[in-house]
Amino acid sequence: MKPQELRNMTKDELDHKVVSLKEEYSKLLFQAKTGTIEKPARMSQIRKDIARIKTILREVSYAK
Repeated sequence: MKPQELRNMTKDELDHKVVSLKEEYSKLLFQAKTGTIEKPARMSQIRKDIARIKTILREVSYAK
């Protein structure tokens, strides 16, 4: 997900996106532990997306 796309979203949308990404990450983590994960690279991509969203949320809160 590109940072510019995230900056165009509202705070509520970003919060919802973080929650959904965390849910997806927990499912992938479970799959990784059981050895049934198909795309292990998706885990690092999700972690990076969550970090991007949290950074943009922090930028928005400091801008006010």
